[in-house]
Amino acid sequence: MTKELGVGIIGCGNISTTYFSLAPLFKGLKVVACADINVQAAQARAEEYGVKAQTIDELLANDEVDVIVNLTIPDAHFPVSKAILEAGKHVYSEKPLVLTLEQGEELRRIAKEKNLSVGCAPDTFLGGAHQLARKYIDEGGIGRVTSGACYVMSPGMEMWHPNPDFFFLPGGGPILDLGPYYIANLINLIGPVKRVGAMTSMASETRTITSQPRHGEIIPVKTPTTIQAILEFVSGATVTLTASWDVWSHRHANMELYGTEGSIYVPDPNFFGGVVEASGTDKDIKPLDGWEHPFGIFNQESPQGPRANYRTAGLADMAMAIIEGRDARCSLDRTLHGVDVMTSILKSGEEGRFIELTTTCTQPAALGIEEAQALLK
Repeated sequence: MTKELGVGIIGCGNISTTYFSLAPLFKGLKVVACADINVQAAQARAEEYGVKAQTIDELLANDEVDVIVNLTIPDAHFPVSKAILEAGKHVYSEKPLVLTLEQGEELRRIAKEKNLSVGCAPDTFLGGAHQLARKYIDEGGIGRVTSGACYVMSPGMEMWHPNPDFFFLPGGGPILDLGPYYIANLINLIGPVKRVGAMTSMASETRTITSQPRHGEIIPVKTPTTIQAILEFVSGATVTLTASWDVWSHRHANMELYGTEGSIYVPDPNFFGGVVEASGTDKDIKPLDGWEHPFGIFNQESPQGPRANYRTAGLADMAMAIIEGRDARCSLDRTLHGVDVMTSILKSGEEGRFIELTTTCTQPAALGIEEAQALLK
C-alpha cells in the first residue's frame, strides 16, 4: 500500500473547502486536522469534513501531520510557512508563496537545512487543457515559440468578495493574485523568464464594495490595479501580459502563443479545462483533438456551466514526490521563480526600467494521462 502523508490545514476560509472536498480524490493524502485564528471557523470545517479542530500551535505539534497547507491571507504566507518548516513539517501554500524574493530564499534556507519540501499553488497548469497545449508544443505543433500575448482583466473583486480589502493592498493586486496562474502556465509551456519590463497604474485611489455584507463601504487602493508587462524568456520568446482590475469588458483571449510554424490558443489558466485551439501556416484555427486526460473531465457545476476542478493535484503530486523521491511539479524553485517574475514586474513599473531576474528554474515534467491517473485513488 502506498504511504499516505497526514495533512493539516491552516486557514479555514472559503478556499479551504476546495482542499477538504478534493483531497479524497488523490493518493498520498489524508487530511487529519485543521486550525484557524478564528476557532469557530476551524470547528465548523472540522465538523463538516470529519477532521480534528486544533489551535495553530497544536497543529504544528501534531505528530500525525506530515505536511501543512497554508491557506492564510497573502501577507501571512511567509510567517506561517516559516513556522511550519521550523516545526519540522513540509509546506504547501496557496499562491503567492511569499511577497518578496528574500522571504522565499529564507524559506528555501530553512527547508534545505531541515530536509523538507515546499510547494505552492497554482496547480491549474496540470489540467487536461494545459497539458494538451504542452504536449502539442513539445511535439513541435507550432514550431519554436517566438512570442505571445496574455490577458486577465475584469472590473475587480469588490463586486463579489465579502471582504475584498486585501486585494487592493500591497501583496494583492492583479499580478500577485491572478498573475501566478498565467506565469506558472507560461513556465510550463515555455520555460523560465530572463527579464521583464512593465508599466503600472491604478484607475482610482478608492473602491466601493458592492457585495454583501459590506455594501457601500469605501476601501483604499494601495497597489497598482493595471499592469502591462513584457516577459523575455530564456528561450528567446517574448510574451506580453496585461493584468487589470480596471476593465469592464474586452475581447482579448486569455493566452495565445505564436511559433515559427503556427499559433496556439490556450484557455484560462485559472481553470483546469477548456478548449485548446491551434493553427498551422495555413492560418486555419481549429480545436485540437481532445484526449482523455483525467484532469480535464468535468466534475463540478458552476454558473458558467460544467467545469473540471482538480485543485489539490499539486499537493498530491508533491506528496507523491516526497514518497517516491522525485521532483514535485509545483516545486519551490518554480514558484520562487514565479515570485521573482511578479515582484520584478511591479519593480519595473515603479522604476521604469527592465529588470533582470536573479532566479531560474526548469520546466516541470509534463503530466500525461498515465502520470495523472497515477495521482488518483
